[in-house]
This record gives sequence, structure tokens and C-alpha cells, in this order.
Amino acid sequence: MSVNPAATTKINATAADYLALARLDHATKHVFIVPGAVLAALLRGFHSSDLVWSIIAGLVAALCIASANYTINEYVDRESDSHHPTKSTRTSVQREVSPVIVAAQWLLLTSIGLAAALLTSTTMFFVVLAFSAQGIFYNVRPFRTKDVPYLDVLSESVNNPLRLMIGWAMIDPNTLPPASIIASYWTGGAFLMAAKRLSEYREIVSTHGKELLVRYRRSFAGYGEISLTVSCFLYSLLSSASLAVFLIKYRIEYVFLLPAIGALFATYLALSMMPGSTAQKPERLFQEQKLIVAVITVTVLFVVLSVYDLPFLEPFTSQKYIVLR
Repeated sequence: MSVNPAATTKINATAADYLALARLDHATKHVFIVPGAVLAALLRGFHSSDLVWSIIAGLVAALCIASANYTINEYVDRESDSHHPTKSTRTSVQREVSPVIVAAQWLLLTSIGLAAALLTSTTMFFVVLAFSAQGIFYNVRPFRTKDVPYLDVLSESVNNPLRLMIGWAMIDPNTLPPASIIASYWTGGAFLMAAKRLSEYREIVSTHGKELLVRYRRSFAGYGEISLTVSCFLYSLLSSASLAVFLIKYRIEYVFLLPAIGALFATYLALSMMPGSTAQKPERLFQEQKLIVAVITVTVLFVVLSVYDLPFLEPFTSQKYIVLR
């Protein structure tokens, strides 16, 4: 039995309801584009022939493709979402939604996104195309990676490095970010997704039981509270290790960011374990004061360490041994 079963006779969705499927309020997630642009400017300089257009088109492409993916997500998940305590109130669950209009909305948003990317650069186009493909593989059968434990987290978190590359391509369409920062972004995104799963698991199992949780999302059948917590720990370690490689290789001063980034991971994990955690609704994370303080601390440190050189750190970039005799 669903948490909030839809009425037998549903009201037909309105234009506003179809617009709601695009989840424009989730646009705050595109903040992950910003570090890509900043890193490209610092490491590569500005290589875009029309920087203003590149930034605007890149943002339009990211927004449209993300909204197209959300449109698919809401429609194909309408039955499973009816078993979720809060997602059961979504438009696609409560209203009669036309698959033709949904498909047309997805096609329109995808076309606008790909066109904006293509008019920017070939690199931007292929990155945005991969962003669009991720939405298909994650949501649509026979792929539907969201139903497979661990693969659901790893496939959804691909969006993180793709956003990083969109930001990078805005500034320098001739290269891609270093593999180390791509890996760190991917595993960092996996940490965020696993923490979200952990928050959902703890809350829904305690109030409604695991059976309902599995009806909402099949991948939860392969999870437990311990395995989700351990996976968060593993993803944070992998992300930090990849990030350390990038920081030491490209600017040794950035090594002082690691303690602050570790504190950021810890703050988010603690947040995900709170009752009614906003980790389940990332678009509202800006309301969490402790998390915002942690993010501001990392940002300020990054700016300071980008400006000031610390020559005494140079010896640590080469192999050194402690000689005993």
C-alpha cells in the first residue's frame, strides 16, 4: 500500500504541472559548474573566443538538459514515487500526465540544450550530450541503473564531473580537466548520493519499514544502514585521495585545503544522519548554516592559497628520504 495513494480518478495535468516536472527549483545544483570554470581560468587562462556567450550558453545547456532528465525521471518513477512519504505528492503521482506531452517537453528541452552547447564548442556539445545520455541510462529501461545497488550512486554521480567539464569548457574548449580532479568530483558526487540514500534509509525504515522503502526504489533491497555508511566513508576517502593528487601536482599550496575539505565531508555526513535531513533535498542545502560555513571556509582558503605562494612547501613535491647515516 502506498504512503499517499493517488485517487482513482486523477485530474489532468495543467501547463503549470508539466513545467513542475522540469524541477527548475533544482537549478542550485549547477553551482558545481563554477569550480570547473574557476580552475580552467587559473590553470589554463581564457581560451574562449566569446566568453560571455560561452558562459550563458553553457548555463542554458546545463539547465535545459537537467530539466529534461528530471522530466523523464518524474514520469517513469510516478508509480514507485507513490510509495515515498514526500515524493508521493509529486505532480506525476497526483495528476494524469500525458506521455506525449512529457516526451515533447523532454525533446524540446534536450534540443535547446544540445543546440546551445553546439553553438558554443564541440567539446561543450559532447559533454552536454553525455549529460543527456546519463538521464536515459539512469532512468529508462532496459538500462535503469538506479535500480542496481551501488551502480545507482555511481551512475547518478556522473553528473558531477560532467558539470565540472561544462564549467571548464566555458573557459577553455580545447582541453578537459585533469583526470585527478574528474575522479575526485565523481567520487565526491558518489559520497553526496550515498549520504542521501543513507538519510532516506534511516528515516523511512524507522517510520514505515524497509518493505515500503524497497517498493519506492529497488536498489534499497541491496543496502543496509551499515553498508551505506561504509560506502560514504569509502567515497570520501577516494575523493580526498584523488583531490590530493590534483592539489599537490598543480599547486602545492592547495594542500592546506584538505583539512577544510575533510571537515566539509564530515559536516555533510552528520547532516545526512539528522531527522528530516535536507540531504534528501539537495536543492535546500543552502539553508544549512553549518554546511554553508564549511563551504565558505573552503572557498576563502582556496582564494587565499591561489594568490599567495608558499616556497617552503616546494621540497615536498619531490622524493625525499630521511637519511639515518
